[in-house]
Amino acid sequence: MADDMAAAERIALINKNLQEVLNPEIIEDIIVKQNRSLVVYWGTATTGRPHCGYFVPCLKIAELLRAGCTVKILLADVHGFLDNLKAPIELVKFRAEYYKYVITSLLKAVNVPIDKLEFVLGSSYQLTSEYTMDLFRLSTVVTEHDAKKAGAEVVKQVENATLSGLIYPLMQSLDEEYLKVDAQFGGVDQRKIFALAKEVLPRIGYKERAHLMNPMVPGLQGGKMSASDPDSKIDLLDEPDIVRRKLKKAFAPPLEVEGNGVLSFVEYVLLPAGVLRHGSPRFKVERREGEPLVYTDIKKMQEDYKADILSPQLLKPAVTSALIEILEPILEDFKKSPEWQDIEKKAYPPPPTDEKKKKKEKKDKGSRYPGAPKQVEAQPDGSVHGNGSAEVNVGKDVKDAMENLSVAN
Repeated sequence: MADDMAAAERIALINKNLQEVLNPEIIEDIIVKQNRSLVVYWGTATTGRPHCGYFVPCLKIAELLRAGCTVKILLADVHGFLDNLKAPIELVKFRAEYYKYVITSLLKAVNVPIDKLEFVLGSSYQLTSEYTMDLFRLSTVVTEHDAKKAGAEVVKQVENATLSGLIYPLMQSLDEEYLKVDAQFGGVDQRKIFALAKEVLPRIGYKERAHLMNPMVPGLQGGKMSASDPDSKIDLLDEPDIVRRKLKKAFAPPLEVEGNGVLSFVEYVLLPAGVLRHGSPRFKVERREGEPLVYTDIKKMQEDYKADILSPQLLKPAVTSALIEILEPILEDFKKSPEWQDIEKKAYPPPPTDEKKKKKEKKDKGSRYPGAPKQVEAQPDGSVHGNGSAEVNVGKDVKDAMENLSVAN
């Protein structure tokens, strides 16, 4: 398709649905003057389970492919380890494999041709002596302040942070050179890392790249969609019942468009996915009375939502049905693949059961606490009968008692 496109059309498609582009002149020079494909990479640190927010970059990757770009997907396993140990070193390899399964299936679910993609494992080149030396070189021209600032919105911020959080943005910058790309693509939350790369790579003799940024999708509870907050996102392998439950609890206040996680999901995922799946953006809302509401753009949806024509009670079930339909082939792929299921168990092993909880042991209270059953019973003749009588029996007369108690005369 890209072969039939004019250069201006290809550039327009590359820039479509992006929030910001740094160094757009690089893109124009490559496509117009050099007349070749733009080489782009998108990286993802292999940490928590991929969620439905991953549809946003993957739908953009589909547009980049349609524009004739060569796209590399970096499975950033080492980055996942460096980001405050979000991926323990023992699990890094398995999580990278799991991500490849998930992303491949997700792209297939929205009809993206995966044969034009290249997956690259970060550790395949980041552990080489050449890369390490370049990382050392980069560390001599980047200040601690600038490295910390660059990673502020991407690397998990904790008190008394380790040095790994400062290495992370340096590596992401250096990846552009080692992946041999013209541009890096990512969320707008990575802007500070992109700006750092743009500034510091030329200092060690490497060229600047262009940077493409898509907007961030609000989570289902408002705010950023996060893998660490189960209620803010829907896992790509969530069963339909779980999808229904999460969307029922989602943040979608009546008449409010700003920060509305459900409406944003339609804007950034369901409408663009409609183009790939059906040839045009289309979102259908069934109603009990009257004809269904059919939308082809988000502006009309927002207008109807503000006017209460489209209510949360109508919106949530429609989003639920559409999302379950998209997730169905991914879940089916997973259930048909023993290899994927095996990797999933290794990548995200269930937490160990707490065997340290002590069972309540019956305390030995002795035999003389209040209310205890009588062990021995005194008889009228002074003798004792019952369990334990031998220990308390001191005889039938004074002589026996004195002998048994060893009392001297």
